[in-house]
Amino acid sequence: MQTPQTLAFLPLLLRRLCVGTTWLPSVRLPSARLPSALLSTALLRATALELVVLAGHALLYPTGITGERRTTPGSATGTAAGAPGRTGRTSEPATAPAGTTALPTGHPERPPVVLLHGFIDNRSVFVLLRRSLARHGWRHLESLNYSPLTCDIRTAAELLDRHIEEICARTGHREVDIVGHSLGGLIARYYVQRLGGDRRVRTLVTLGTPHGGTAVAPLAGAHPIVRQMRSGSAPIEELRLPAPGCRTRFVSFWSELDQVIVPVEAACIDHPDLDVVNVRVSGVGHLALPVHPAVAAGVRQALDAHTPAQGPAGTASVA
Repeated sequence: MQTPQTLAFLPLLLRRLCVGTTWLPSVRLPSARLPSALLSTALLRATALELVVLAGHALLYPTGITGERRTTPGSATGTAAGAPGRTGRTSEPATAPAGTTALPTGHPERPPVVLLHGFIDNRSVFVLLRRSLARHGWRHLESLNYSPLTCDIRTAAELLDRHIEEICARTGHREVDIVGHSLGGLIARYYVQRLGGDRRVRTLVTLGTPHGGTAVAPLAGAHPIVRQMRSGSAPIEELRLPAPGCRTRFVSFWSELDQVIVPVEAACIDHPDLDVVNVRVSGVGHLALPVHPAVAAGVRQALDAHTPAQGPAGTASVA
């Protein structure tokens, strides 16, 4: 069994926490199990954090219903053309929020980052992650809304394809990075793996995405796209098919306390043809993944890791 060095893209503090982590020769992980006392305490804390995040998100949710309106120098203010009411796109490089100072960056030509939300959600879920990226020098940030009435992962992936082509044409970049939460990550992976999106997507970061399907899916009998997130569905099985030569790098963040992904290891990517790193997050639930500062730090480092992972795909821990 090979034991490579700890992931270079993880923040220094997190890399210290990862010392002694065993890397596995494949991405199929053993079940994450904690001692019952520790699990109970961690679960209580994670549940409390989930409730706080849910309350905060409920307040912000109305602000993300409509598409983003940005003013590009020399052009009129407004949303870009496309699916009205469904997609918000940034028409100018993102800037750090008022009252903050953008940190120096050595990567002025980073590709655009596309943020794709989960089921029955909108771009407001990425308020904190977007702020973190902007403050650390990312200039092109694109938040896409897709309709909650979307009934098929394939259809949503085709829409994402059109959006990314428009983004590349508008910004002059040949590639983008994508960060997808939950269902958003699954839509993005389908686009990359099944629709040839690897020609456009340099790195795909997923947060709590049911790559292997989940046995717990709210309203599973009522909404077709949620049924497609269950293990054994047609889109999930399509993602198991060979994908030789796929050029995209995948980084999947998963949590042992994610109550939406069952089993929790289903949020890991297990595919022999893909360049994959699965990152374990400790003490964080499903809703908190897009807002937790440690996860945001890991996402930033993952997006800045230009070199492919060395050796077998593996795992690391984020506390």
